[in-house]
Amino acid sequence: MELTPAVLDRMAEEAESGLDITKLRRRPGRPSMGSGPADALPVRLDPELRQAVDDRAAAEHTTASEVVRAALRRYLKVG
Repeated sequence: MELTPAVLDRMAEEAESGLDITKLRRRPGRPSMGSGPADALPVRLDPELRQAVDDRAAAEHTTASEVVRAALRRYLKVG
């Protein structure tokens, strides 16, 4: 959508009059990854380990997060 002055005026009017949340579309969230909601676990990786994770992810056409999850599952013998 091009943000023309008319579009910006309409958006400003809508914002000032209050947003009708019933008109908003619900977007699906992230897909579940197991038996329940997933928790985030921030970790620090040295540059070499991070590069190895990124290289594996690229080679397998997946994400770094999935590589880490798969490695943890194998190491901990879970799932």
